[in-house]
Amino acid sequence: MEGRHLRLRRLRPAEQRQELPGRGGAPGGLPRQPRMGRRIVPPEPQRNLQRGAGGTGPQRGGGRPSPRGAARQGPPQHQRIGAPFLEELLQKEPSEVAITLASSPGLEEALSQTALRPHFLQLLCQALRRACSSRTDRHSIQRLLGLVKESAFLRICLPQYVAGMLTETVPAVRHQYPQHIADIVALVQELAGVFPASSIQSVAMLMSLLPASVNALRASGVDFAEEAERELERVQAYVQHLQERRREGTLRVDSQTRVGGGPKGEEGDYRAMSIFPTYQELHQEERPFLRPNTLAQPYEGPGVYLETHFRLLREDFVRPMREGIVQLLQCAEQQGLRQRRFDDIRVYFNARILAPTCSATGIEYKVQFDTKPLRSVRWENSKRLLYGSLICLSKDGFETFLFATVCHRESRELQEGLVHLSFTERSRPLLAEAWPSDSFLMVETAAYFEAYRHVLQGLQELREEELPFQRYIVRCEAEVAAPGYLRGSGSTYDLRCLLGKPDGPEEEEEEHKQGEISAVNILNPQQWPSKEALGLDESQKEALCLALTKELAIIQGPPGTGKTYVGLKIVQALLDNNTGWGRSPILVVCYTNHALDQFLEGIHVFQKKGIVRVGGRSNSESLKQFTLRELRSQGQFRKDLPHHLRTAHFSVSSQMQEAQDQLTKEAAILECGLNGVLHERHLRNCILDRHWESLAGGWDEDWLNPKGSLILEWLGLGATPFARSAPDPEEAEPPGAPEEEEDPEGELLPIPEEAALIQEERLLDSDQRQRRPRPPREVAELENLFLALRLKGEAEDEADKQQAGKEGVWQIQPGQKKKIKQRVKAELQKQDRMTEAEAEAVQDIWSLDWGSRWRLYRHWVHKHQTEIRRKILRHEESYQVAADRLAELRLQEDLWVLKQAQIVGMTTTGAARYRQVLQEVGPRVVVVEEAAEVLEAHTITTLSSSCQHLILIGDHQQLRPSANVYDLAKNFHLEVSLFERLVKAGLPFVRLNFQHRMRPEIARLLTPHIYQDLENHPSVLQYENIKGVLSNLFFVEHNFPEQEIQEGRSHQNPHEAHFLVALCKYLLCQGYLPSQITILTTYTGQLFCLRRLLPAKTFDGVKVHVVDKYQGEENDIVLLSLVRSNPEGRVGFLQASNRICVALSRARKGLFCIGNLGMLSQVPLWSKILHTLREKGQAGHALVLSCQNHPENRTEVARAADFDEVPEGGCSRPCEARLNCGHACTRACHPYDPLHQEFQCMKPCQKVLCQDGHRCPERCFQPCGKCKVKVPKTLPQCGHQQQVPCTTPAEKFCCQEPCGRVLRCGHKCKLTCGQECARRCPEMVPVTLMCGHSQEVECSTAAEVRDGRPVHCQAKCPSILECGHMCPGSCHSCFAGRFHQPCQRACTRLLICSHKCQQPCTSDCPPCQRPCQNRCVHSCCQKTCGEPCPPCMEPCEWRCQHYQCSRLCSEPCNRPRCEAACPKRLLCGHPCAGVCGEPCPQKCLVCNREELTQIFFGFEDEPGTRFVQLEDCGHVFETQGLDCYMDDPEEEGAEEQSMAVKLKVCPACQTPIRKNLRYGALVKKSLAEVELVKGKIQGRPEEIASGAQRLKVALEEKDILKIYMPKEYEQLLKQLEGPPALSIQRLGYLENLLGLYAWLAELTKAAKKGDSGEWEGAKRRLAEVAGWLRRPRLSFTGQQLDEIQREVLRLSYLVELLGRCQAARGRMDNSAEGTVSTLRQLLEGPGKFNPDDEQLVKAEMEALKAVLPTSGLGISEAEKQQIVAAVTGTSRGHWFKCPNGHIYVITECGGAMERRQCPECQATIGGDNHRLEADNQLAPEMDGATHAAWSNEANDLLNVAVALNWMD
Repeated sequence: MEGRHLRLRRLRPAEQRQELPGRGGAPGGLPRQPRMGRRIVPPEPQRNLQRGAGGTGPQRGGGRPSPRGAARQGPPQHQRIGAPFLEELLQKEPSEVAITLASSPGLEEALSQTALRPHFLQLLCQALRRACSSRTDRHSIQRLLGLVKESAFLRICLPQYVAGMLTETVPAVRHQYPQHIADIVALVQELAGVFPASSIQSVAMLMSLLPASVNALRASGVDFAEEAERELERVQAYVQHLQERRREGTLRVDSQTRVGGGPKGEEGDYRAMSIFPTYQELHQEERPFLRPNTLAQPYEGPGVYLETHFRLLREDFVRPMREGIVQLLQCAEQQGLRQRRFDDIRVYFNARILAPTCSATGIEYKVQFDTKPLRSVRWENSKRLLYGSLICLSKDGFETFLFATVCHRESRELQEGLVHLSFTERSRPLLAEAWPSDSFLMVETAAYFEAYRHVLQGLQELREEELPFQRYIVRCEAEVAAPGYLRGSGSTYDLRCLLGKPDGPEEEEEEHKQGEISAVNILNPQQWPSKEALGLDESQKEALCLALTKELAIIQGPPGTGKTYVGLKIVQALLDNNTGWGRSPILVVCYTNHALDQFLEGIHVFQKKGIVRVGGRSNSESLKQFTLRELRSQGQFRKDLPHHLRTAHFSVSSQMQEAQDQLTKEAAILECGLNGVLHERHLRNCILDRHWESLAGGWDEDWLNPKGSLILEWLGLGATPFARSAPDPEEAEPPGAPEEEEDPEGELLPIPEEAALIQEERLLDSDQRQRRPRPPREVAELENLFLALRLKGEAEDEADKQQAGKEGVWQIQPGQKKKIKQRVKAELQKQDRMTEAEAEAVQDIWSLDWGSRWRLYRHWVHKHQTEIRRKILRHEESYQVAADRLAELRLQEDLWVLKQAQIVGMTTTGAARYRQVLQEVGPRVVVVEEAAEVLEAHTITTLSSSCQHLILIGDHQQLRPSANVYDLAKNFHLEVSLFERLVKAGLPFVRLNFQHRMRPEIARLLTPHIYQDLENHPSVLQYENIKGVLSNLFFVEHNFPEQEIQEGRSHQNPHEAHFLVALCKYLLCQGYLPSQITILTTYTGQLFCLRRLLPAKTFDGVKVHVVDKYQGEENDIVLLSLVRSNPEGRVGFLQASNRICVALSRARKGLFCIGNLGMLSQVPLWSKILHTLREKGQAGHALVLSCQNHPENRTEVARAADFDEVPEGGCSRPCEARLNCGHACTRACHPYDPLHQEFQCMKPCQKVLCQDGHRCPERCFQPCGKCKVKVPKTLPQCGHQQQVPCTTPAEKFCCQEPCGRVLRCGHKCKLTCGQECARRCPEMVPVTLMCGHSQEVECSTAAEVRDGRPVHCQAKCPSILECGHMCPGSCHSCFAGRFHQPCQRACTRLLICSHKCQQPCTSDCPPCQRPCQNRCVHSCCQKTCGEPCPPCMEPCEWRCQHYQCSRLCSEPCNRPRCEAACPKRLLCGHPCAGVCGEPCPQKCLVCNREELTQIFFGFEDEPGTRFVQLEDCGHVFETQGLDCYMDDPEEEGAEEQSMAVKLKVCPACQTPIRKNLRYGALVKKSLAEVELVKGKIQGRPEEIASGAQRLKVALEEKDILKIYMPKEYEQLLKQLEGPPALSIQRLGYLENLLGLYAWLAELTKAAKKGDSGEWEGAKRRLAEVAGWLRRPRLSFTGQQLDEIQREVLRLSYLVELLGRCQAARGRMDNSAEGTVSTLRQLLEGPGKFNPDDEQLVKAEMEALKAVLPTSGLGISEAEKQQIVAAVTGTSRGHWFKCPNGHIYVITECGGAMERRQCPECQATIGGDNHRLEADNQLAPEMDGATHAAWSNEANDLLNVAVALNWMD
């Protein structure tokens, strides 16, 4: 069925319900639910159908995938799990079982049943146990166990099942119980290991039932295996241990990590150790237990071996952080801490966790840190904060801390102090307690933690019996056996693939030999072909033989000996003879991406498919098709995946996307507050009411900035002169501060940054997914919405400037704007903010100084961010869980890809990340290239128990593995690779002895100083000498000092850099290609010193590298800078022999070094090398150059300036060659371009270009072109004389004289004479608009205005609104006075809730829209302030030891106030100054005596005075005075004021008192009165519901509204059907809106009948009215309602008038036309339609009725209808017109049967045989007919009607 698409039918809800099986005969094990009234729908035929737990459905594990692939499939249909499904699932691999169950929506339903059939329960236990045995699906297993933990299956079904074993009587069933018990015990073990805290209660109950059942079964003769009993006892002991910890209170949270072996290992067991540093490690100085890596001796056993490498590797990344933090904690002074430099860690101050972002791997966090101490850091090259680096954050001196890794870095963001971190699994729960304003100390260790983590986990999980090659790796046995797959009959290989291809007469003989070696027993050395036949030297053949015949082969390849070539031969032989080791792929592991590319490119030559590359980004075009990323992106990939992976991928991706949508929106809002100053409207909920009122009342709106933000003015950031007078903060950059100098990046040679190179090795290709940041436009829109001032972006600056220009407000100059933004940035980065108490103590926020204002603003922002952070926390967890599961699924997809491959190539980083996948793939053959550079632990965890053949290729005398801790590298031998250790342990290995790279002079530096017997291949003897120098090898000596850079961690030597750059330029002049030259240096600091000296124009193609990154590479010429030169004689790692080996072995033909050889000679190896150099005269203080053109001329160069003597690469003599142009070559002697084909002569050109003798003005090498000398010419078109280019004809030249022509409008043309005059005159002229105002427009536009073109009038509206304020609009925005803009002044009236009205000026304030502030000790109201609050029904909490209230919280209290002193003590130790039963005041009568006894009521200083604190504002008052104040109803004096319904307020700050126990009765009474008023304002719910229903019915009856205004109809319907948040006021508004819309619809219907241009004005006005009504508003003001009613009335008259004029059809007399003209001027004119206008129009319209009937028949509409009804009844199509338009009727059938003459004009009317005369036509204006009663159309309609009757 390929290519066909199945059409799926969506089931109705009743059909989608399926049932779980029950005991009543249904298959499965769940009780059957009754089915009532359900129609059974038979399933469509499908393949692999199975019966679920209670219904039918497709098998989840099988079935044919949709042809479109899983990516386009919809969500899988919900299926319940049944016994057949589980039975089939148990035949699958554990991984498939885990993934299928975890993504099955039916599992949760099955686990929720309280009764299950035993068989189904047994199958479910088996399936869960099998799923938990998977080693690659930890997060899927966690989801499964999480569902089980909370299920009735664990709490009810399993205990019932275990208890039921006691009463089982069937012997066959009893004998099955041991296996079932083992399944239950295994499930319990997993639950207790993953969820020890939350599952212990259910698990303990289940385990308590098992012993009795086991004993009963054993007594009945059932046997239990000893291992099963031991396992049961072990799990019981572990459960008891957890119960004890729970009783002790030490078991509080789940570990959230799977404990594979149940109980944890013994204390000190490395398998139980945390990979991360622990609290004890960071705070104790005890050194951990470590064993050194043995070099030549065997280990005691595999356990000791694994533990040794685990502890050493863990210590390598833990020790720098541990010792660094201990050193950091010893520094008590923060200032001293900032100045201090630490050796092991990097410290970042004031780090803040800002906002979460979503990535493919989970939640990432943007973290901001202080960059002031790091201004000198060059982030592009810095090793700081690289991908994968481990970060530790703490805000309490490392008493608690969070761990994270760097997941994304960009140098530009780092310069601003931003980095992206991914927090570890154990740290994520602690993030809930971290807020954006919290300040952390951030510590970084440079170790690539991801590689450590995967390898350490692998060492912990690796079982001793699974470690391959123990006899060699652990016991160091020297006798190596053949691979296991060769020990049978599979040792016969076909080696023809390895034979060389000779040419000439030997070809036939070679073909004969190939037949003889097609079947070679490779274990028999006698049958091997010769080295010549194989195209190898002797040592290479030995290496090939060793690799193919020994299960552990070690091949050492010194530089240039062809170890990669031999490795490719080995792989080719294995691929061509793969019958012995099966279908598993060959695994190739390389240390670097470059080496992996080289090796796989070599394989691709003979293996065109079946390759998979896992590593960093590949630079090979031929290999990109084999990367995992590319293979995943192929269209067929997801179609070919197993069904369970596709289903799970879709399910988890959907969950992930749903969580991301919610999280991203909130996170973007959270981040907005960090990019500028938030507008006060978004901080409203965080600002106290009195602060809000103070803010709003402290500034005149007329002086506001263009953003309309008061908070900008308050912070001194506004556009007014007063605001700009705010002082700059101290932290702002001084005006004269120098800016960082930027390198001209585009002009210099691009050199890979070291940071980028390191990240390339750390990042896998799959990690480098395209990040999708929020679009800049979307970010800008969001920030414009939330921010009053943005720190980034210039668009709003221009917008503000334009707005300021229009409104005439103050403008900010660009320089001032920059200063303001600098000040804002500095203030936002500060951590200091007001506390809640400090903020509450502030009364007038305008009276604060600038620093206090910013502290208060930061307090508001902190509350705002805290509120948002709480919202997004719940989404973070669900997203992270889904991301973790999706990552596991991707690994399963990758596993499926790898199993299909024949060659899997990985970097060591990739192998560490894919460790678990490799265990599942189980490659039998593993080839490790660059094995001597890989730590032993990395190599071991790459191997699986299936590995039978390991081939190690490398050279331990070149680069070794790198360790972070020098002590571990040297004293514990951590830097010794497995390759080197086995060589030193005496295992057999082969060293390749013939080097094919270096000329003998260079090779002599390595032999015998580093290699004893390295021989030269004949090919290296044929190299030509390096041109331009006397020696192919030379070391230049100097003693110029080095310089420390990069915080002392690197070095540079400018003298060496300048010398090598000059030498490189000199060699390029000799004719060498840039690609033939490489500049090497030993330090990264020197690398970028070189970079600044290498312009790309000159040196493009030259390679510049650090020595360590050039391992495995070579080039013709190498220039080497050794850098180190200091008086102390410190040579650093230049004393390491392996680095020396790499540095000196990269060149093929020429090697030129520069360094302080006197200092280096202190190193023994360098001393020997220098002795060899001096013997041959190849070292000295100056390099001798030799001119190719003049060999007798030689130049000594000791520094860069000496190369000035040979500026062109030859010598100082001039060239003097004659060029083809006749000039002499002006350069000095140059060896390049001897024929001067590329030389450009720069002398002036002497060629004559025209007859006038003008010479070419260009340079000699440039094309001459046409003569451009200007000469005077008279133009024939106009007669003007102009300066015209010599070769340009006069008639083609455009005259540049001013045009003197006068345009038709009378203005002069402003173009030139040669240009065509403008058609539209741009001169600005005044013009009177239709509204009557005068405005300047372009002259060409003025004419159009006179013709009626509308132009927006900008004149300010002079009207005064009903509120008394001036209208804020313009003539255009107010529709020429017809609809005025609403008043923008803020309403300052006090609402019933004590808030000020926030709406613009209005006569009727709408209900308050702020969040309700009513609250009690139990809860707070979640509605808006204007809505009635539901009363609290909890018991009243006002109680003390003397009295207790017995009523509900919302009822007035029935107990008196207690006057006894509070018996409690404050934190300071002094007695509380409050009263019994009340919250203790925060002020102490001893500590704060002056503040408390300050006279307010007059009793404060009396003895025994008690105090009470108001919870709403925090002020403290003396109880007696406050009691009197609260009990006095007339504290305001006036009687009418005392009768007002309002809340009592704080006597100090006027904050309404809403929550207080002591005065609860008074507060509740006031709140009850307020609620009563709210209810009256809001309206009763039943009244609102009834009104809404009435309006909805009325709306649905308005069919005309559906037809002519459908959008408005839907809008009204949506508001009436929406959530019940309507009020009586809102219903009134909607009712008015409905009436107005209906009125407009009627007018629109009438206007659509207009068929002339005279109707356009009316239609435009109807559209304007509809648009005005669609504007959002809470209600109509009185003025708005009056204006809209007057306008609609005006439009009604206008439509009626136009209808009458259209009906008259030009038959109006002069009098009627005059009246119509007058009426139209009035009805279509500007201004409001007032009552006087209405009376005039009404009178004139009455007069017109007699003159202008409503139809064109000379009769009224009513008369027309009466005539039609009398003559033809309801039948249509009988009325016709003669050629002159006179109406007549044909009765009966309506068909013409005779001819007559029209009585009006005597024209022929009628017809014959039912045919109408051709010049007669239908008259639809009489009855609205569309066709004649007798016509084809009428017959067709009749036939349709007959057919419909037959169908009925």
